[in-house]
Amino acid sequence: MANIRHVLGISGGKDSAALAIYMKDKYPNLDIEYYTSDTGKELDETYQLIENLKIYLGKPIQILKGAEGSHLDPFDHFLQSYGGYLPSSMSRWCTKKLKLEPFEKYVGDDLVVSYVGIRGDEDREGYISRRSNIQSIFPYRQNIWSEDVISKFLSFDLEKAVALTDIVDLGKNKADFIDVLAKEVTPRYNQQSKLTDLFDKGVKATNYLIFEFLKTTSYPLAKESDFPLLDNEDVIVRDDVFKILEESGVGVPSYYKKVDFEIGGKKGQYSRSRSGCYFCFFQQKIEWVWLYEQHPDLFQKALEYEKEGYNWNQKESLSELTKPERIKQIKVEYIKRQERSTSVKSQYLLDILDDSESEGCAACFI
Repeated sequence: MANIRHVLGISGGKDSAALAIYMKDKYPNLDIEYYTSDTGKELDETYQLIENLKIYLGKPIQILKGAEGSHLDPFDHFLQSYGGYLPSSMSRWCTKKLKLEPFEKYVGDDLVVSYVGIRGDEDREGYISRRSNIQSIFPYRQNIWSEDVISKFLSFDLEKAVALTDIVDLGKNKADFIDVLAKEVTPRYNQQSKLTDLFDKGVKATNYLIFEFLKTTSYPLAKESDFPLLDNEDVIVRDDVFKILEESGVGVPSYYKKVDFEIGGKKGQYSRSRSGCYFCFFQQKIEWVWLYEQHPDLFQKALEYEKEGYNWNQKESLSELTKPERIKQIKVEYIKRQERSTSVKSQYLLDILDDSESEGCAACFI
């Protein structure tokens, strides 16, 4: 292996935690560095998960913090520097200051392969660094490569792409691979369609073709003579993640566990669907209610951050959200949504939707 660092960020959520376990068990020869970014505003269950993982991994987990040396915790330090301006989906300074900048300082100019826990049942790309020394890999998916790598590979000069088929042993499927590589990407036959056709011809063979292509680029893996994930054909979905956590003994953070509630004679269940700061503005309304009822002390702290013109939610303040009638309305609508999903036999889809951005914003688990 070349002088490349392999790193895996642990957000405190289920997906990245399970990925750390998965990588240790399946690829024990990869010398992976584990890290987590501490905002100072995590739930206690997040810190407990980190401790449990340290024991299982048998390795330290580097704690990254923005604003080192400040007398304030990272979030409060930068909140003060931004004049009390709360982060939001339109101004995610928390992502930049608490996640991205500490991570990029941590890796510096080293060549880095970063393993990201986006599941095989999620349709999103996640964080991809713009820095050329950092390459993202997605072990849970059939397609382990980032979108930028795929785009460059599929637009690679055809003659050079065909030449790669002489390097990789494609067996009797060589002609089929060449036919797919020769197909032009169009609005009707898009990049994803072409990639799917290649994977249908052989997942491992496609991975080896892409790996040979990488050797013509400046990506970190271009420096490697081999890469063990080329033989990976696993697709890890939500249920697999929970199974990995339970069977390892690390356990699932308790904030994922459903809590029963009743409103207007109807029963429902709620929980937190994400890790990250307890006041994350990406939370659903029902999750704010969960925080209010299950962690009133933390909800009160979140409430204290709000002031005139600065709310966690654009349409209402936390004071408005927790009025009895508003809580009732949120719970009723949440139950109706569950019932609608169940009535069309899409409870699994509901779980996926409720789990969207499951570890906060995309950069919260780099």
